[in-house]
Amino acid sequence: MEEKQQKRSLRRPRRRLIPIWLRLLIVLCLITISTLAGAMIGYGMLGGGNPFDALKPATWQHIIDLVEKQ
Repeated sequence: MEEKQQKRSLRRPRRRLIPIWLRLLIVLCLITISTLAGAMIGYGMLGGGNPFDALKPATWQHIIDLVEKQ
């Protein structure tokens, strides 16, 4: 029993190949890319507009105006 405890204490700490801060940055970048791609696909294919218009601030202002007008 003591041998197992000694082996555990003698192990080197595990080094991460990708640091946690880099993992978080990668996840945030992937979320941003997927959100932009989803907006472009939704606006371009489903909405029948130009996909790159989904990235223009004027388009989003028009959508906000439509929602707030009710």
